Order: sequence, then structure tokens, then C-alpha cells
Amino acid sequence: MGRGPSIEARKNASDAKRGKIFTKIIREISVAARGPGGGDPANNPALRTAMDKGLASNMSKDVIERAIKKATGELEGVEYENVRYEGYAPGGVAVIVDCLTDNRVRTVADVRHAFSKCGGNMGTEGSVAFMFKRLGVLTFAPGADEDQVTEAAIEAGADDVVVYPDDGSIDVLTAPEVFEAVKVAMEAAGLTPDHAEVAMRADTDTAVEGDVAKQVVKMLDMLEDLDDVQNVYHNARLDQDAYA
Repeated sequence: MGRGPSIEARKNASDAKRGKIFTKIIREISVAARGPGGGDPANNPALRTAMDKGLASNMSKDVIERAIKKATGELEGVEYENVRYEGYAPGGVAVIVDCLTDNRVRTVADVRHAFSKCGGNMGTEGSVAFMFKRLGVLTFAPGADEDQVTEAAIEAGADDVVVYPDDGSIDVLTAPEVFEAVKVAMEAAGLTPDHAEVAMRADTDTAVEGDVAKQVVKMLDMLEDLDDVQNVYHNARLDQDAYA
């Protein structure tokens, strides 16, 4: 039997992954700080959400503050713009790729390569977006008290609570404009979500199996690994075998 990767190799891989996460969050903070409300998180919900992501990923406050200062012009920095690409993975799976980039030519080439290498096809703007809705999602890990979460979510103004029977995790769904208020109310009730973001959710799922499912996972992983890609949304229904 061959030996697994060394401790140093595993650490380097972990550090690289952490670096990519930090890169994506810093870009998100930068763009948010240039939006309505500027660099003040008290008046800028998008910035506050991005900062929370950073802190949850163990990003230091100094790094976060430096990203904000670069975005608001106090320090020299790079300007990023939002770009969205759409298309299909194998098996007719709809995919949306949201990017933050300082070079559209590089980004579209990288995204197109991931689609084509894994048997997918990039589409035109709007080709799959109509299948998705923008929602606030607060996720509670297995073990959270369903009744407590549901009651607090309803009182806070959430639209829906989804309990997943396979593992007992819970999603609280909100309209994007009340996402921040619901999150604050849930936390005030002593219920801090494990993950919270405004995301795109598909109206219906597309089931894929076997080799097709593995190709879908390969393509999604390739897209996620691109530095310019912030979020990848899809409507694939995948079982554990797809990740084997």
C-alpha cells in the first residue's frame, strides 16, 4: 500500500486552500466597501456580512481593515468588478458562476476552460438564471433545536424553514432585503448560524448519477478553485458516490 501525503504536504495544501478563501473574502470586502454605506459596516449590511465571513474564517481584523482602506482609497489597491457567467454542466445541470475580477479576459477564459474540459457548455446571459431565486440562507448544523430555530425564525420575519431529514441540518430562508435583520434577531435569541449568506437557490433540482455526477463534481471543483470565482451555484442533486 502506498504512503499517504506527508504532514508537510497536507499542511501546504491546507494553507493554499486557506489562502484562496482569504483572497475571495478580501475581494468581497473590497467590493462591498465601495458600495452604498462605504467602509462603515454599521451602515453597510453587505460589508458587515463580508466581514463576518472573514472573522469566521479566522481572518485577522488588521487584514479586514486594510482591505476596507484599500477599497475606500485610504490605501492604494486594485479595483474589482462583479461578473456573472452561466451555463450547463454534464447531464443538463444549470450552473451560475459569480466572479470578482480585475481582468475580464483572463476570467472568462478560465471559466470557459473549466466548462469545456468537463463536458459542459457556457451559455449566454440569462440562459439559466431564471431557474434560480436570490435568497438569504442561514444554515444551522445537525443538532440544532428545530422548534427553537423555527419559532425564532418566524418571529424574526423569515420566509421559510427547511429541515433536512438525512442529517437534521436546518436552513432558514429569507428575502435578501431582510437577511441581515433576521440574522441579528436569530443571534440575539442565542441561535448563531454555522453559515449565513445571500445566495442563489434553484427552483428545481436535476438528478445526476454515476460518471455524469462525477464529471459535474469535477467541473464544480475546478470552478471553485479559480481565484476570480466567488460563488458557484447549481441545481444538481448529487449523492455521496459522486464525491468518491
